Amino acid sequence: MTKIASTRSFNCAPFCGTAGFALAICATLLVSCANADDVIKHSFLGCGKANRAVIVDEDGKVQWKYDKPTSDGWVLGNGNVLLALYPTQGFPNGGVVEVERATKETVFEYQGQQKEISTVQQLADDRYLVAELGSEPRAIVINRSGKILHKMPFQCQKGNAHMQTRMLRVLPSGNYIAPHLLDFAVKEYEPDTGKVVSSFPTDDRGRGKRDWPFTAIRLKDGNTLIGCTNGNRIIEVDGKGKIVWSVTNEDLGERLFDDACGVQRLPNGNTVVTSYHANGNAVKLFEVTREKKVVWRYSGMNAGFHHFQILTTNGKAIADNNWK
Repeated sequence: MTKIASTRSFNCAPFCGTAGFALAICATLLVSCANADDVIKHSFLGCGKANRAVIVDEDGKVQWKYDKPTSDGWVLGNGNVLLALYPTQGFPNGGVVEVERATKETVFEYQGQQKEISTVQQLADDRYLVAELGSEPRAIVINRSGKILHKMPFQCQKGNAHMQTRMLRVLPSGNYIAPHLLDFAVKEYEPDTGKVVSSFPTDDRGRGKRDWPFTAIRLKDGNTLIGCTNGNRIIEVDGKGKIVWSVTNEDLGERLFDDACGVQRLPNGNTVVTSYHANGNAVKLFEVTREKKVVWRYSGMNAGFHHFQILTTNGKAIADNNWK
């Protein structure tokens, strides 16, 4: 599940009975400690259909579970858990809930009004940004009473509601960024006008590769990180849509990508990816460096996650963990 610290062996025979032997022992212990410091452990919130919503600690143990199918979620600053629900009992068209973690009491809920709710994000002033899918796919802003304060139609296909959009997010500018799967495009919208101000295609390898964009993260340098689901790759594009970095199974030398849905860029520049179709003992989440080296992996539970949020690393809370 995690990177295991290793020790380096050496031939101690030449040093036995000498001061050099003690020095060699010290050197080995120092190497072992340095390697131990390199071990990465994460805790995270995981969201999915089979797994439901779970919080997994750094030892890989499930510490909390909410027993409804979820597609997106956040652990909020107050400790509550905000979740987007798939259609399920009590929420026939999907919905949004904010749940108190200790009691699992629902402190806020919204009932979907079309076919499906795919994502939710908390905004300032007790508001939420929600992606609602169906005959009129749209981004809506709601308050804690469930009242719709603003709505903006998406410019995407309407034939397949489930594949209209996924990780809708608000940008620092106030614009929205939305990955439209079957449109093979990540679009940035002006909320007030619904105008598309930029669009990044993901079908550069041909649509047969099924590089459906699922997650789109605007980075601090202006680049956009995109998870390409069935295409089993992550790409990073600049402001003109040029691919400046990418990673695939071929780069890793093993089959870790298996429907690359949720993605998170960590403050250290590494990228964590979920493989939604992974099951059994397969790797469900993994962390890869800019140099395409895998430094952490999680293989627990029996199914993959739709999305996730890394919460802590080696006992320390991730201060800026909303790049997801």
